[in-house]
Amino acid sequence: MRYVEVDGFRASAIGLGTWQFGSREWGYGETYARTVAPAIVRRAFELGITFLDTAEMYGFGRSERIVGGAIHDRPADVIVATKLLPLLPLPAITAWRGRASRNRLGVDAIDLYQLHFPNPIVPPRTTMRGMRSLLEDGVIRRVGVSNYSLRGWRVAERALGRPVVSDQVQFSLAHPSPRWDLVPYARERGRVVIAYSPLAQGLLAGGVDDAAVPGRSGAMARRRNPLALERNRRRARPLLVALDEVARAHDARPAQVALAWVISHGNVIAIPGARTIEQLEENAAAADIDLSESERERLSREAERLETALGV
Repeated sequence: MRYVEVDGFRASAIGLGTWQFGSREWGYGETYARTVAPAIVRRAFELGITFLDTAEMYGFGRSERIVGGAIHDRPADVIVATKLLPLLPLPAITAWRGRASRNRLGVDAIDLYQLHFPNPIVPPRTTMRGMRSLLEDGVIRRVGVSNYSLRGWRVAERALGRPVVSDQVQFSLAHPSPRWDLVPYARERGRVVIAYSPLAQGLLAGGVDDAAVPGRSGAMARRRNPLALERNRRRARPLLVALDEVARAHDARPAQVALAWVISHGNVIAIPGARTIEQLEENAAAADIDLSESERERLSREAERLETALGV
């Protein structure tokens, strides 16, 4: 396993995203929530995965409770991150909801507490007063943001008056733009970019012939993905061909190469979800793939072409 370490923050470069734990959007069902999800968490620890990400909005708190039930004997170096849904992130509400997440997780303190989205009405200086109080009271250990632009990340950090250690954003070969601004900023300032949907919700998982088509599985989360449109999948074909060819050169799966590309940028943690333990094991093994410079450049070129074609 490869690790990211900045200013006392150390976590595996491949983490575990838990949106699917208890969330109806994914449709995995009750058996998955009660038995498979906790088993995935335990196996993640055995594989050296030390970063778990959840949020209060995932299953209306159920993901946090599932994670909390599975981490009672977690290794000491595991980082548990969750996110505040900032519908009205006034200081008192932010502090109250942070304590509620801590209780659902059953931890002494939340290792990383993130603002899930920017709020267009409540200014950062107001929300960050609540975050500071959580830090000072020992409810949380670090502050992060999610879905923030570089400018928004900087503004949030100034408002907090101390490091905002991470920005969690969509980052993959299908959405490569964070590599131009957020990732260099993270490397320069000793911060971390957390990449969600690093496999583009299945598009990059199986290669050109058998990649999961977003939307075909019936999961609501995938049906909302514009990559579910057939015309966009056709546009992605050159990228999928490149993924297949690089994967064959490494005796790996396309999904593993896609993850290896994301974390190869440095100061990046990828947080793919996992439906099965086997899928989790494949994801973890991606940390051991070393792409050559020419392979990285080829994948990056195809990613940028796709991004331009999609107009995102």
